[in-house]
This record gives sequence, C-alpha cells and structure tokens, in this order.
Amino acid sequence: METGQLSIPVGNDHIPIYFARPETPGPHPCVIVVHEIFGVHDYIRGICNRLAEEHYYAVAVDLYSRYGDATKMTDHKKIYTEIVSKTTRKQIYHDLDAAVAWLGKEAHADASRIGVTGFCWGGTITWLYAAHNAKLKAGVAWYGRLQGEHTASQSEFPIDVARDVFVPVLGLYGAKDESIPLESIKEMELILDQGKTESRIIVYPNAGHAFHADYRPMYVEAVAKEAWNEMLDWFKKYLKS
Repeated sequence: METGQLSIPVGNDHIPIYFARPETPGPHPCVIVVHEIFGVHDYIRGICNRLAEEHYYAVAVDLYSRYGDATKMTDHKKIYTEIVSKTTRKQIYHDLDAAVAWLGKEAHADASRIGVTGFCWGGTITWLYAAHNAKLKAGVAWYGRLQGEHTASQSEFPIDVARDVFVPVLGLYGAKDESIPLESIKEMELILDQGKTESRIIVYPNAGHAFHADYRPMYVEAVAKEAWNEMLDWFKKYLKS
C-alpha cells in the first residue's frame, strides 16, 4: 500500500488531500472519503488505508482547509462556528469535483468507477454529493443528518435532494441515534423508494450515533464490523462489477 499527502488544484487554488492506494498498478476503482466534523484526522486516514487494503484507490479531501485545522480542535461548537459555518455546499461540491477530476488523471485510478463514503458530517455530504455528480457509481453514508436548519452554508440537506440522487446510496444508521430521529429516516426511505437507484437504508437497533468511530465512546464493535462489511459488499457490487 502507498500513502501520502499532497495538494490538488481547485480553480486558482489548491487543497490538501490524503491518499492511500494499493501497491499493484491498477487502475483501481476509487472511493472518496468525506471526513467527519473533526477533519482529516487519524481515523479518516485509517479508513482510506483500510479501503486501499481492499484494492480501492482512496482519497480524503480536506474540505475545511481554507478556514482552519479541525483536527487540532475538540470543541464541536467552536469547530462549527469557526469552520463548518463557513464551508458552503457549493464549495464542497467544487472541491469534491476537483478530486474526481484529479483521479481522472491518475494512472493508478479508474475514474470510470468512483464511489463516495462519509461519516457523520461526511455522511450528510455523501447523500448530497450523490445528487450532484452523475459521474459517481455508488455511495455509502454513515449516520449523516438527513434534515436540519437551512442556513447560508447549509443550503440543503439529504431529504431535500433525495429524489435527485443519481447513484445507489446505502445509508447506515443507528436506531439509538438521538441526533437523527427515526421519523426522518423513514421519510427519507419513502422518498428513496420512489427513485430508480436501488438506494436503501439499514438501521441497526443496538447502535447510536458514530457507532463506527473506534476512538469515541459511542463505538459498537459488532455493529461497526457488520456495517463495514455491508459497505464493502455495496462497493463490490457497484464499483467492481
């Protein structure tokens, strides 16, 4: 496995990314990993590494880089006020589009087979990006909020764009997640059922929010392993077939 950090062009700007890819030449199917509210920290880099071990070219884009380093902050409210509130949906799409374009020039990457996955804040972005970029092949959203208060930066939420999702997205959620009501999940499922992408949601009864984050107290090992395998099966079906 090869890993590293570099900057990719976004218009007249550059943004940092972390990448992990198999040692074999490929080209390999790709997965863009969208970070949590805490940025591209060890956990997210670890996700990329694990995907590379499964023969994916994984990339995590630092979507906060213009406003600060969330990996050095622990206060949720401060991260939101100083960074998240300034990170608009438009900018996020622009940055992720740049990552897709960059992968298209990478010899080891198969840009015709790109998926996206994200955790918490990144789970929300996964749904949104699947409704933005028709070049994707699949997505897996981990406990991302489906509804919320619309603001200048949070102009849309997954439930607003569910009918427009281009590709099959698998949602992985916990029934005990106090930040994501089961009612919103059911509403999302009803909208997805009207589409043609085979998108669906799995709700784990014995898990709450961030059940996959092994560095947080909400981690549920058995559910995390089961959900991880569901993600691998999903990407195998849509990215490796």
